[in-house]
Amino acid sequence: MRLALKTLTYASMHLTVAVAVAYALTRDWRVALAVGLVEPMVQTVAFNIHERLWSRADRRARDRSGDQALASNAPPVLSPSAAAPA
Repeated sequence: MRLALKTLTYASMHLTVAVAVAYALTRDWRVALAVGLVEPMVQTVAFNIHERLWSRADRRARDRSGDQALASNAPPVLSPSAAAPA
């Protein structure tokens, strides 16, 4: 739910900025509106994908650190040459 709300507020802000910048550059409200509508939609999808990828990376990092904690509690494994008497 938080991600959806964050995405919607980001889209609204981006729409406003995109239309304002496009209008300032073109002085044509039709072009500004077209740019302002298309670009933020693409950017919003890209943002959502970006957030999901970072969430997945965070989850994998947590899983790896958990695996390392489990491995550190396991008894050491000796190689055959280390276990053989000299």
